[in-house]
Amino acid sequence: MASPFLSLPGAVGEAVALHYGAPVQEQRALDEGNAAVDLSHRGIVTVGGADRLSWLNSMTSQHLLNLAPGESTETLLLDPNGRIEHAMRVVDDGGTTWLLVDEGSAEPLAAFLNRMRFALRVEVADVSQDFAAVLAFSGGTAVQALRELQPTIEWADPWAEVARGGAQYAHGAHAGASWSAIQFVFPSDRLAEVSRAVSPAGLMALDALEIRAWRPSRVADVDERAIPHEFDWLRSAVHLTKGCYRGQETVAKVHNLGHPPRRLVMLHLDGSEGELPVAGALVFREGEANDPDARPVGRITRAALHYEWGGIAFALLKRSVPGDVTLAVRAGADAADPAAPVEGVIAAAQEMIVPTDAGATRTIPKLKRL
Repeated sequence: MASPFLSLPGAVGEAVALHYGAPVQEQRALDEGNAAVDLSHRGIVTVGGADRLSWLNSMTSQHLLNLAPGESTETLLLDPNGRIEHAMRVVDDGGTTWLLVDEGSAEPLAAFLNRMRFALRVEVADVSQDFAAVLAFSGGTAVQALRELQPTIEWADPWAEVARGGAQYAHGAHAGASWSAIQFVFPSDRLAEVSRAVSPAGLMALDALEIRAWRPSRVADVDERAIPHEFDWLRSAVHLTKGCYRGQETVAKVHNLGHPPRRLVMLHLDGSEGELPVAGALVFREGEANDPDARPVGRITRAALHYEWGGIAFALLKRSVPGDVTLAVRAGADAADPAAPVEGVIAAAQEMIVPTDAGATRTIPKLKRL
């Protein structure tokens, strides 16, 4: 079903609106708390039953045993090798645990959870057709307007602080320290009412604000090799001392003894040409992007035009790339294809998120060898 937000003036998009004709103005209004983003294309899974929290705690990366009604957190479902399969925004209402997930995730997540039920007292349901989420930032008129409509549940993003049991790799002040996003969940048949109560902002506005706050996204930034350490996701979604869960061995080994093989950075893009790179665009050291035989050092996951900072992007780089090296990104629609002709180059400066020395937090003395 098409979202009622797509019927608003200027809406451009398919499942939900990318923008409403003025993406930069929408972004500023969203950042100031005076607009809301339609997230009805995303998924929602509910878990009921007396064993729901202990069961989810046993499988995922966050400590959920003592999650109080109304308390928000997030957790990751990893594969046995520690790679990210699902990122879940979690809130419990006292009888049901709500898992808010990115688009395309609800059905496979619900199927996996149902296979893992065994004899436990849990009930899993994909309620994506029945409920929809809308996001706003605190500090303005949008949150008040949404709360007056009495949402079914609220999820407050914990990204602004390091969660209990977590760890932050980023040095110094964190760009997400003032992050105050809240997702409000309503029955889908009330979405038209919601759309009339708030000023709308599109997904492009949210993307720009997430990149500026170093906030990773499962659907936009994670690939089949990704582990939490590469995105500094241990700060909000991983509890390092909770005990065993699927993928926990990799999480512990990389954090305590090793280093993540890649690291997320924010790039400040040269805006002289007014072009943003496409997702997947290859990243090179400065001076090498025009060489068809040069080896890339990373790739863009997403890029956006920020209303204050101009062109910015997330990139996953090899850990071996020094943090002070200037980079260059291939431009054009085929920039993700190493064999494609080079159409142009965008200069980029790094802003460190995950440092090159992330991990290896335990100093283990080397044994003398004979």
